[in-house]
Amino acid sequence: MGENTRIRVLSLRGEDGVESGLRVVGPSGPAILFIHGVGSTAAIWEKQLLALSSRARCAALELRGNGAVPDPAPTAITRAGYALDAIAALDAIAAEKAIVVGCSLGGVVAFELARRIPERLAGLVLVGSFAKYPDAENYVRRILAAVDAAGDMGTFARARTAQLGLPPERERETIDQMACKSRASYEAATHATWTGDYRGDLGTIGVPTLVLVGERDGIAPRALSEEIAAGIPDARLVELSGAGHVANADAPDAFNRYLREFLEESAAP
Repeated sequence: MGENTRIRVLSLRGEDGVESGLRVVGPSGPAILFIHGVGSTAAIWEKQLLALSSRARCAALELRGNGAVPDPAPTAITRAGYALDAIAALDAIAAEKAIVVGCSLGGVVAFELARRIPERLAGLVLVGSFAKYPDAENYVRRILAAVDAAGDMGTFARARTAQLGLPPERERETIDQMACKSRASYEAATHATWTGDYRGDLGTIGVPTLVLVGERDGIAPRALSEEIAAGIPDARLVELSGAGHVANADAPDAFNRYLREFLEESAAP
């Protein structure tokens, strides 16, 4: 493995003192920050880190409470806390501006960054995400009830993964990434993920934006991506054939192609 594709793992500390993690690859070029979803970890972005490392500084954020670093108090696992993790990541890679690529919860964190530090965003790629999740409070209650019924995160991860319709080669990594989280952290993250409302922010986002949605995404269906694309000026919406909720892992070749195109378009005068 060459120097450009050697993934380094860093420990970060946000402004509030809470730890998070970062996987970094690529010594130069435009900065790209990848942010995972509530059921994933930073490992979900490995194919993107390796594919883009020759042309960009790529970093995948391991959000607080996701298994790679000591768990914080559940009260620290909030959308505001996640934004502090992302800002610490941008500082760690010395990125004055970065393209932020967020899947599901990662898209929510991207919206938080657009609200808090718009001057540091060079572009957004939002994958299977939402500006406001429909019937969010009831959805959260159903997830927490399922966690309670399972009794532990391993059992819950297996049951949840079975509902996602994943190809067999994706099931094991999905279970492993979900099961590595503590129950307290996952429950706090569930609240943080699904209960925000960024619909009023969409029209203020002034950077190039690509909205990607998996054809088979049953968790954040196409209508939610359509709402984002309609609200952000000049945003582009693309559906990835055969992909589900975590489209970057389900269809990595197509996803990486669109990401490379977006990177080139964003760099053009």
